[in-house]
Amino acid sequence: MYEICCIGHITLDKVVTPKHEAHMAGGTAFYFSHAIAGMPTSYMLVTALAESEMAAVEALRAKGIAVMALPSKYSVYFENIYPEHHDHRIQRVLQLADPFLPEQLAGIAAAMYHLGPLTAHDMSIDLIRFLAGKGKVSLDVQGYLREVREQKVFAVDWKEKREALPYIGILKANESEAEVLTGHKDVAEAARVLNSWGVEEVVITLGSMGSVIYRDGLFTEIPAFLFTDEIDATGCGDTYMAGYLLQRAKGMPVEKAGLFAAAMAGMKIGVMGPFAGSEDDVWRSLNEKGI
Repeated sequence: MYEICCIGHITLDKVVTPKHEAHMAGGTAFYFSHAIAGMPTSYMLVTALAESEMAAVEALRAKGIAVMALPSKYSVYFENIYPEHHDHRIQRVLQLADPFLPEQLAGIAAAMYHLGPLTAHDMSIDLIRFLAGKGKVSLDVQGYLREVREQKVFAVDWKEKREALPYIGILKANESEAEVLTGHKDVAEAARVLNSWGVEEVVITLGSMGSVIYRDGLFTEIPAFLFTDEIDATGCGDTYMAGYLLQRAKGMPVEKAGLFAAAMAGMKIGVMGPFAGSEDDVWRSLNEKGI
């Protein structure tokens, strides 16, 4: 039995910023796994990718991460282009991988499953239902709101959201995704609507404005932290969720878990590639901010 199991594709990523261009592995599965690798928890990753990208899996295993790597004809291939300020990105999807199926995960036992679909084709509602019967489900909703047309990514609503959301214990979205899902630009109202549709805990990230968490009728505002110059924002949301779920799984209150998550994301944005610090590093960074 694992405390946390992440399910998602490791991708091929091309990251372009005003100062850098890099080619690397990526995706929720990649950034979440690296961020949690140095943390005190029992963790497993389930991913699917082409044989040509197996080096990314071996690198995670070398860090002590348990990985189930399912075969896929192709790996997902993303291009992420960031403007001067990293709150938003221009994205293209050049290649897709095979979806995850419930029968592939029958032998996995975890207290919490974090789902990181990159497109709506990655994970069916049947899979969500299946996992909800095995443990708590956390979802980064971004993939269900992506429609790929001629390699370009367009924001669309999730047609099956009302059917799926009652099975989601923790939902993570940014402000744009929350608006697409609910039709409400106001973050507080969007969070209330998502909660009324069955989500127990709603996490809405706001880029440089921090994040908001809604649970049990209460809003918790979490500031953003920046410890160095901004270098690479790719994977910051995944890093945030790694920290948040880690602390929530340990019984940490919402506010303290959110502060820990925000500090992890703030530390990650200062480096190219994934977060590589420890739990002690994160608490130390918060102590230095007087928190």
